[in-house]
Amino acid sequence: MKATTTPRRGRRAEQTARTRRRIVDAAVELHTTVGPARTTISAIAERAGVQRHTVYAHFPTEEALFGACSASWAERNPFPDPAGWAGIADPRERLAAALGALYAWYDRAGEELARVLADADRVPAMAAQAEEVAGQMGALADDLARGWGLRGRRRARLRAAVGHALALATWRDLVPGGGLRRDEAVALLVAMADAAAAPPTPPRPPSS
Repeated sequence: MKATTTPRRGRRAEQTARTRRRIVDAAVELHTTVGPARTTISAIAERAGVQRHTVYAHFPTEEALFGACSASWAERNPFPDPAGWAGIADPRERLAAALGALYAWYDRAGEELARVLADADRVPAMAAQAEEVAGQMGALADDLARGWGLRGRRRARLRAAVGHALALATWRDLVPGGGLRRDEAVALLVAMADAAAAPPTPPRPPSS
């Protein structure tokens, strides 16, 4: 009995995994093209070649489905490794290296990410994923704002400038929207951060 049931269980597990993968692939494709708010369970089921109840059997809640989709998309589009810039001592060079890697990633995956995140306010089930992205970018901005030797308002200005530079919306405005090359956008944003870190210029006296 064991000799026959074990292979059957193995085949059943493989089939279950394949079905789950088809559902996740279908959902990711729809989320990154039409957006999560316009993606229905019926559309996912049709694209995956399964019934609606099969989708629910694998993912009883929208949160479970979005979690699986987020993990799958991240596996296909791995975030830049901070080790690529962590060892750079000069904070301006470190920021430039991080922005270069991030903007290269945005070049590949930014439009898909933008379509998904655009619906975050309309799809409550996305809250955990949206919060995770915001936390990741906030932690990166905090890290890149260290090492400049600043305090008080100058540090606050720098942190705001770095956070703005890292934002997906900034990449969209400057590169696909503004027509800048990646290196041009990075140079512009490093200059902005440098200006934010500089001591404020005293007001010039009015000319007589």
